[in-house]
Amino acid sequence: MPHPEHTQRLQRPQHPLRTRDFRLLFLGRSLTLLGDAVIPAALALAVLRATGSASALALVLACAMVPKLVLLPLGGVVADRVGARRVALVTDVVRCASQLFVGVQLLGGDPSLALIAGAEAAGGAASAFSVPTLSPLITGTVAKEGRARANGLLGTAESAARLGGPALAGLTIWAAGPGWAFLLDAATFAVSAVTLLLVRVRRVALPKRSLRADLAEGWAEVRARDWYWSSLVVHAIWNFTASVLMTLGPALAVEELGGEGVWIAVLQAGAVGLLVGSLIAARAHPRRPVLAANLAGLLYVLPLALFAVPAPAPVVVGAYALAMAGLGFLNPLWRTTVQNAVPEHVLARVTSYDWLVSLGAMPLGYALAPLAADAWGAGTPLAASAALVGAACLATAAVPGVRRFTVPKTPSPSGT
Repeated sequence: MPHPEHTQRLQRPQHPLRTRDFRLLFLGRSLTLLGDAVIPAALALAVLRATGSASALALVLACAMVPKLVLLPLGGVVADRVGARRVALVTDVVRCASQLFVGVQLLGGDPSLALIAGAEAAGGAASAFSVPTLSPLITGTVAKEGRARANGLLGTAESAARLGGPALAGLTIWAAGPGWAFLLDAATFAVSAVTLLLVRVRRVALPKRSLRADLAEGWAEVRARDWYWSSLVVHAIWNFTASVLMTLGPALAVEELGGEGVWIAVLQAGAVGLLVGSLIAARAHPRRPVLAANLAGLLYVLPLALFAVPAPAPVVVGAYALAMAGLGFLNPLWRTTVQNAVPEHVLARVTSYDWLVSLGAMPLGYALAPLAADAWGAGTPLAASAALVGAACLATAAVPGVRRFTVPKTPSPSGT
């Protein structure tokens, strides 16, 4: 009879980073996350330097977002049908080329807005095919019992990139100009493509069918799970309210709370909170993960309500840190739950619908927030957003599938 300590050692799941394939995947994804975190500041500065127009910047951002939203469902089909590794590899090459093109344009000294917008549109289209590949790449390289830790690690890498990316962007732009920030991002995609060449990913082959049938099957899998589609509604509302805060928050911070430094402090506190939440998620194993994830989103009520008042700056900064800690906890927990519950052969399609619903709500918030603020003042849409996201997160507890979705308890080492 084996000794209990020996049995416990045998049953302990292997750390994901001890496996070659996930280690390579983690390296490539972490680098691209860092590179992408540098781009928002560099893109904004580059376009404003070239045109002096905020409208031009909005146009470039729209050129990146619209193809991504339109093509996301197709990206899910292609990832399931062709294979996540192959699709991710091609999209990394495309995104490398688009960022390299923009970087060269900026270094040339006379950048064309049309060419930059076109390159960002190509990158946005590639992103629509890249985003749905992440979950299949994880399920194809990590055993089921290690996915929570793998998603926690990737969440931590994303949080660290958000924390360090703006500082790296500022240093790069100050030292060499915004063009080099794009070249840096292009280099991260090139390295990621090399790592994907070396990664071995298990996949489930699909039978040959029409595009319409594949799309319909993915949507049917979403509709068949009340815990899934109800959570998508919550995710959409959360992102809608986040876009309201991102639209109205900066002006409130400057005009009511003490200046631009307050808004910078809010964002940096949020990045720290996101990192802490990701670290907690890597070790947490809640019995009801869907319910726990949705209730973590409830923390976003705090900054929305406190900005609406507005509360003193330190209180607002702390509230935003807590809210983003909730998001940092939610994201890896949700990804792990979906990866373990959804059949692998439809996983990319199902997650593409998740991203489509979540991202699609954000432009609506960007459009409606200024209109509501002009009509009733900034406090009203922020307070309404707090009530909306709070009600949505709490309402999921009434959904039978959310309450009943549980993770089986891990047997004790002795088997009792």
